[in-house]
Amino acid sequence: MLMRTDPLRDFDRLAQQLLGTAAKPAGMPLTAFRDGQSFVLRLDLPGVDPASIDLDVERNVLTVRAQRPADLPQGAQVLADERTLGTFTRQVFLGDALDIDRIEADYDQGVLTVRIPVTEKAKPRKIRITGRARSDTPAVVPPPHEPEPARLDTRREAINA
Repeated sequence: MLMRTDPLRDFDRLAQQLLGTAAKPAGMPLTAFRDGQSFVLRLDLPGVDPASIDLDVERNVLTVRAQRPADLPQGAQVLADERTLGTFTRQVFLGDALDIDRIEADYDQGVLTVRIPVTEKAKPRKIRITGRARSDTPAVVPPPHEPEPARLDTRREAINA
């Protein structure tokens, strides 16, 4: 059986679940990284029905909404409840270098993976340099070497007396 011993600890835990912390936002922690030619987001959504997940993109803002309902049996007496329930929303601002028309999403084992390809114009590419040697243009000749100007010797010599 679980025992409750510190009511302030329970209040602190509840505040962290509802408000989150700077290191771990409530309900939907995320990892973002670049993998080759794609930008990838992974969001933890354990216990969420994939049908309740909603992804929207508007003006380069990706909004993720998901819902985790309470799943307790009718009449259950709750002894401890640390799971965050309800509707979760997370917004990610996307740069102009991402192709928002080709976003793909997959939900597997409680993790939502969103893959956004980098646009063609933002991909690194080599620029070919062209040039022609002209036969009617004289070769560039460096200017003649001029001798260094004479320098005034300003050293003082010690006088031995």
